[in-house]
Amino acid sequence: MSRAPGVIAGRAVFEAVFRALATECRVEGVEDGSHVERNETVWQVEGPARALLTGERVALNFVQHLAGIATRTQAYVRAVAGTGVHITDTRKTTPTLRFLEKHAVRCGGGVNHRQGLDDMLLVKENHVAAAGSLDAAVRAAQNAAAGRPLEVEVRSPAELRIVLDLGVQRILLDHWTPDAVREAVVLRGPHVPPELEVSGNLRLETVRDFAIPGVQYLSVGELTHSAPALDLSMLFSGVDS
Repeated sequence: MSRAPGVIAGRAVFEAVFRALATECRVEGVEDGSHVERNETVWQVEGPARALLTGERVALNFVQHLAGIATRTQAYVRAVAGTGVHITDTRKTTPTLRFLEKHAVRCGGGVNHRQGLDDMLLVKENHVAAAGSLDAAVRAAQNAAAGRPLEVEVRSPAELRIVLDLGVQRILLDHWTPDAVREAVVLRGPHVPPELEVSGNLRLETVRDFAIPGVQYLSVGELTHSAPALDLSMLFSGVDS
């Protein structure tokens, strides 16, 4: 049962916990991405009492965490509804749980940024420092990209102008103000690519200020590293001796 309203994620791993303990365990109920209300039955689990009691806490830990991510993501998606801007996650995920956590983001209506470093090359300030200049870092990344998309972080309008001439697919505006983002949209012009992504301390209370026409993505690390768990509980009923 859900003790609070939210979005469900993690049914497959929930069922897998119990089936690892007893193959006859079965789960019926809502699908991932479903919204549930407080005190609503989410799933009915049938199987041997020993298996259900043994797996209860592990199964709930997985689902409460993943449903919390899905629920938080939905709140961000709703906050920017109607703007055309996508809420996306980051790589700030729990080690070994990235695929599950990114699945939970999708359940909440968000989109995934990238699973790993090789999905999209991202040039950030440390790469620029190591290469000696922004231009050198971007050129090196383009040579290594092998057809993969390239995103570049810029910290000022001057850096943005440099990158706009280099033919990258996406530009990251990290810790920019809404007014500065609007200026960046004007500098970029109406043509996409490059897409524009905004990140850096985006909060639910202020995220719509950054959902500016011409921006494609708002990336929110909080979705995976700080989302509160959704309160769920598991109660026995209909026990056969």
